[in-house]
Amino acid sequence: MRIGLFGGTFNPIHRCHLVIAAQARDRLRLDRIVFIPSGHPPHKPSEPLAEARHRLEMVRRAIAEDPSFQVSEVELRRATTSYSIETVRTLRGEYGPNAELFFLIGLDAFLEFPSWRQASELLQACHFVVVSRPGSAFLSLSAMPLLPKIPPGLLTALDARSQDRIDVPIPGGTRLTLLGLPPCDASASEIRDRLRKRLSLSPLLPASVESYIIRFGLYQEESDRTGV
Repeated sequence: MRIGLFGGTFNPIHRCHLVIAAQARDRLRLDRIVFIPSGHPPHKPSEPLAEARHRLEMVRRAIAEDPSFQVSEVELRRATTSYSIETVRTLRGEYGPNAELFFLIGLDAFLEFPSWRQASELLQACHFVVVSRPGSAFLSLSAMPLLPKIPPGLLTALDARSQDRIDVPIPGGTRLTLLGLPPCDASASEIRDRLRKRLSLSPLLPASVESYIIRFGLYQEESDRTGV
C-alpha cells in the first residue's frame, strides 16, 4: 500500500485541501490519502481552533464521497502536543512495515521543518511530499539544513513552472518529492474571516462543510470567545 498522510488543523477543511490531496494521490499513484486533524499543534499555538469534534466531523463530511480518502483520529486521541514523529511511528505500527508512507505538506509549512521534533529521524521514517503554496518559493530549500543539496536551477524551474516535479533521494532509503501544483488560493484564515463578516463562502467550502459550520455557528466572534 502507498499511503499519503495529510495532516493539518483543518480549521476548517476547504476546497484546496481536497484539490491538493487528489492531485498528490494521482501524481504519486497513492492507494489512499489519510487526513489527520491535529489535536494540539506545536507550530500554531495562537490559532483559535474549533473543537476537535467539529473539525473531525467537517473532514468526514468533506471526504465522504471519495473512497480513497480516509480520516484518522490518531492525533485527536493524544492529550498532549501533537508531534509528527509520534504520529508517523503510530501509523507505521498500524499499517505495518510494508506500507509506504508519504507525508504531504505545503511548502510554507515545510520551511519550518528543521525546528520540528526529531526532524532528521522523521525525514528517514517516511517519504516527504512538499507541494507548492502561494507566497513561498522552492528556491528557499536550497539552504535548508538536513536536506541533501538540491541544484538551485531545478528549484527555480519549479518556481517558474517549467518543471513540475523533483525527486531527491534521502540517505536511508526515503526520498523528498517536490511537486509544483496549479495555484489554489483558498485559505482557512480567509474563510474564518469571511464567516465573521457574513460574506459568501462559495466555492471555498464543500456544501456539506458550509452547512455544518452554519448549523453550529462556528468561527463567529462570540463562538471564538466561548470555544464552541
